[in-house]
Amino acid sequence: MVGLFCFKNMLFKVYIIYSNKIDKFYVGYSGDILEERIRKHNTNHKGFTGKANDWELKYFEEYSEKSEAIKRELSIKNKKSRKHIERLIAG
Repeated sequence: MVGLFCFKNMLFKVYIIYSNKIDKFYVGYSGDILEERIRKHNTNHKGFTGKANDWELKYFEEYSEKSEAIKRELSIKNKKSRKHIERLIAG
């Protein structure tokens, strides 16, 4: 029962991080604590974010449902627009 309680109160985040080193944004979603997730992006690993180790959080939104966070992440990614991401960050 304790495990169910944890998931019931879990917030899912859609986040945008930026690397100055490669001048790129990355959009993702996670149920993890954002600081921990960004730390993982900054470790040596394969994949897009493995190309740099200076990722910084620029923007995030929280959702109570994982499916809503995934929809939002895909919505941002499908625009394929740096300008759209920069407008989100600027508010």
